[in-house]
Amino acid sequence: MRNDTIFGKIIRAEIPATKVYEDEKCLAFMDINPVSKGHILLIPKDHYEWMQDVPNELLAYLFIKTKELMIGMKKGLSCDYIQVSVVGKDVPHFHIHLMPRYLDDKLSGWPTFSYETGEMETWAEKIKNNL
Repeated sequence: MRNDTIFGKIIRAEIPATKVYEDEKCLAFMDINPVSKGHILLIPKDHYEWMQDVPNELLAYLFIKTKELMIGMKKGLSCDYIQVSVVGKDVPHFHIHLMPRYLDDKLSGWPTFSYETGEMETWAEKIKNNL
């Protein structure tokens, strides 16, 4: 099955990307819509739409590579930490965001809410019952 997502086109070098790292299993490149300067994406070269679709061995490899990239980013960019995010909704190809962060960068998180009384336990049970 041909991967016609923008990431598939980047993997095949049909469209340009500023590469940070590449090997036979994955590719890391600069995000064109960064949250912060130095924001990169790490993707597997094989196409998987969602994280839960990725074989365990490859997923472990990708997260070890994420750690290596984080170390290089922290050293190279002198940032305080690297925020890691897996969303996957914007491009249907599993990807890991690595965003350099600074303690005083004023970037806000995502919106939060509160559960009604007893509701948290109900949601927890829905998850536990399907593990």
